[in-house]
Amino acid sequence: MTSKHDTDVAVVGAGPYGLALAADLHSRGVASHVFGTPMHSWRQHMPRGMFLKSEGFASSFGDPRGPFRLARFCAEFGREYGDYGVPVDIETFIDYGRWFQRSLVPDVDDVEVCRIARSNSGFSLELADGRTLSAHRVVVACGFPRFRHIPNALRQLPSELVSHSADLPDASAFAGDDVVVIGAGQSALESAALLAERGAYPTVVSRTPRLEWAPEPEHELGRRAVSKRLRWPISGLGAGWASWACANVPLGVHLLPRRRRIRLVKEILGPSGAWWLRKRLEGAIPVLSGHSLVEGSVVDGRARLVLAANGGAPVEIVTKHVLAATGYRVDVDRLELLDPDIRASLMRVAGAPALSSTFESSVRGLYFAGLAAAYSFGPLLRFVCGTDFTTRRIGRALATAKRE
Repeated sequence: MTSKHDTDVAVVGAGPYGLALAADLHSRGVASHVFGTPMHSWRQHMPRGMFLKSEGFASSFGDPRGPFRLARFCAEFGREYGDYGVPVDIETFIDYGRWFQRSLVPDVDDVEVCRIARSNSGFSLELADGRTLSAHRVVVACGFPRFRHIPNALRQLPSELVSHSADLPDASAFAGDDVVVIGAGQSALESAALLAERGAYPTVVSRTPRLEWAPEPEHELGRRAVSKRLRWPISGLGAGWASWACANVPLGVHLLPRRRRIRLVKEILGPSGAWWLRKRLEGAIPVLSGHSLVEGSVVDGRARLVLAANGGAPVEIVTKHVLAATGYRVDVDRLELLDPDIRASLMRVAGAPALSSTFESSVRGLYFAGLAAAYSFGPLLRFVCGTDFTTRRIGRALATAKRE
């Protein structure tokens, strides 16, 4: 006999993907139980004062009912909004997520899932508060922080000398300190700007020969010539046919050879900064472009970095702290909440779970959403705008399975 806690679908994670999926399942009449603190990763691992890189039209959660979009939230609560050209601040985005949750997923179980194991009924979930729950199927939609990537050269440094950009909630903590920021993407460049604006002295170190910047949106919208619109269509992933295809035909991406999918994830929307960030960085913050990190060590309580310059002699920097804005790498083995038996049974794509066209893994009944699905469906799954496609695919599959 099942207990009162049993459910058809357990959704592990209450961020954009978990909440959007839960709302979709509810609209389809599929019994589900959602675990996690709503918007936890965004509240705890995004720096105060940041803005989303995505435009407003691409920053809404997938919504089966239609009206619970970011534009409506901003209109109702007096927040500044624009489909294009109005950066979305992190506080607005978090508040939007909480509003979406209260409106469509009010019964989130705010508790951590410590262990997921296979059982006779499907899966057994052990919770941090001591409860155990049985679920026929599980969707893992946990946040990105657990996949932080720190370069090998920095891993021997103590935590007081090196941290990941996901652990920079308040840049003012480094006021008066010199900080080396490793990276050339949005996270690195915005972190550097926030550090400088809060009294720190950042230096950006980038492997790329120069920093890249997204074009200002007024050059990409309705006033564009028809010929340019045809050559560079707009999508939630930016301008261009490659971005448009990845954003609008993720099932097509899923059919590509795995090497091609991996390359698309790495190359589409490669390291670059948002158009609105450029004026805050250029001329205000030193940038060492074309330099690769070779070695990190400790000298007199400070971090010593050796950099290899493209075509030049090595460069040495000694700094109070190193901020690794070096992204995230999905690795199933880092999902310690999954029982070792499950991890050993998962087929993988470059460390991430290999998924079917409905997001199901090689472990029957176990699904993955969000960043963990990017190598199966392309770069769309790295961003909030991927929630719509994801929830429709998984929701339809789970509703069909329930009827069978």
